[in-house]
Amino acid sequence: MDKINIKKLEVFGNHGVLTEETVLGQKFLVNAVLYTDTRQAGITDDLEQSINYALVCQFITKFMQEHTFKLIEAVAEKLAEAMLCEFNRLESVELEIEKPWAPIRLPLQNVSVQIERSWHKAYIAFGSNMGDKEQYIKQGIEVLKSTRGCEVTKVSDFIHTEPYGGIEQDTFVNGCLELRTLYPPKELLNILNEIEKNAKRERIIHWGPRTLDLDIIFYDHLVLADEELIVPHIDMQNREFVLEPMRQLNPYFRHPVCNLTIEELLNKLKKKK
Repeated sequence: MDKINIKKLEVFGNHGVLTEETVLGQKFLVNAVLYTDTRQAGITDDLEQSINYALVCQFITKFMQEHTFKLIEAVAEKLAEAMLCEFNRLESVELEIEKPWAPIRLPLQNVSVQIERSWHKAYIAFGSNMGDKEQYIKQGIEVLKSTRGCEVTKVSDFIHTEPYGGIEQDTFVNGCLELRTLYPPKELLNILNEIEKNAKRERIIHWGPRTLDLDIIFYDHLVLADEELIVPHIDMQNREFVLEPMRQLNPYFRHPVCNLTIEELLNKLKKKK
């Protein structure tokens, strides 16, 4: 990925733990590395095909002057999120907030916080087999669309499937969606769980009836396994109601553990029947 570098942008802001810092203010220095594809801008010599760094500098300055935070960690976190949401060609940003005159009463040249934040691609499976099934799903998708830091980029067709797991219950409506998100996996899981909760989801019987089910199937090509979350979803390769809608979204996505594409996993599963 190509980079645009902004170095030592001076901003006067009111950030700090001490009262005099938030009242009197002080100078901060901002360094930013903007990750984007500059190929078309280089070919066409068209600013619209790149990120206007003058607008970025103005945005950083305005944001830091209009907001007040105690910690420069918070300045960096909130500013990175705001930049990624504001500039649609910005895929990732490295951000360093420097505090040249940190009031620690010791000889110190500088203190800074440096972070890197970026957009990620996740695939979410959804399902419902209670009440107005499609309405529960549609409402859940709309909430996800309205969540800052989340962009629903594709939604599969809804399919009707038989229950999975041997529990006697009504048929399901299932599907998958593709999501661009700024949230790390466990924070995204919390957001999905909250959407389920608002849909009055009750976790009484494992694989039992539910108003709304939202599962992280893939998150980039991450492999994660702990008590809270397993990614890729541990059983997705055995679920046609996941693989079929996933094939609509991205048939050539390769499972980072099985090392097979969605198309290959689906064909393999069908041959077992």
